[in-house]
Amino acid sequence: MFPTRRRWLVATGLLLPTGLWLGVFLLAPLALVVQFSFATRDTGVARAVLPWTTRAYLTALDPAFLPIFGRTLAYAGATTALCLLLGFPLAWFIARHGGRYRTALLAAVLVPFWSSYLARIYAWKALLDGEGLVNRLLGLVGLDRDGGFLLTDGAVVVGLTYGFLPFMVLPLYVACERFDHRQVEASYDLGHGRVSTFARVVLPGVLPGVLAGSLLVLVPAAGDFVTPRLLGGVDQATFGSVIDDQFRGGNNWPLGSAMAVLLLVLVAVVLVARGRRGEDVL
Repeated sequence: MFPTRRRWLVATGLLLPTGLWLGVFLLAPLALVVQFSFATRDTGVARAVLPWTTRAYLTALDPAFLPIFGRTLAYAGATTALCLLLGFPLAWFIARHGGRYRTALLAAVLVPFWSSYLARIYAWKALLDGEGLVNRLLGLVGLDRDGGFLLTDGAVVVGLTYGFLPFMVLPLYVACERFDHRQVEASYDLGHGRVSTFARVVLPGVLPGVLAGSLLVLVPAAGDFVTPRLLGGVDQATFGSVIDDQFRGGNNWPLGSAMAVLLLVLVAVVLVARGRRGEDVL
């Protein structure tokens, strides 16, 4: 009895600092956001006041916001797909052929994290500008664009893909490193081609890494507002940038909070779906 109680006390003591941190810096701000979402807009110092109302949610669910919501999902989905297409070959190469250079290659993947995300997006803004390097190089083959590629959907997706690619590569690398590569050789010996081997052997073997990487990219890409604001324009506004506008120039904290709660609910649905899918895979 006493050893069990002692282990419980030790476990509680170890979890207490983390629980306090999450309670103060995660649950308390989240509770404030939920509270603001049911408040009434106030243009004064208070920002949000009584009485409680669901008007902010009715406004957030207005059909006028559906194009922005769809654009947000489209950007997040395209970013996830591009990160997967670019990240899987890289992760496979590092895990399969990295050899003694594996650590250096993984460090190269993490190098972008050594600098500010905001600074890197500003760098992309300069690259995609009308006088930027990208437009100049494409001009050599007649594919340049007047004004460059800023304020376009492609610029936003490129920026998001660049920013979140490492989040896809690392889980994929872990899955590829744990994958038994002898299964590929056995598949070839049984007469399967490259496509069949990839679909029947490789993909199921690394699927947990694909799901984990897709989740790590999809969720932050859906909530990102810095990249659409710097690389896009009014036509590239996302749910995250609209939320930011409500808390800043719009001075509508209840609406911004309601939109944030709705985005959080969407993320929670994705997490639950991913968890069930992951259990099915395992």
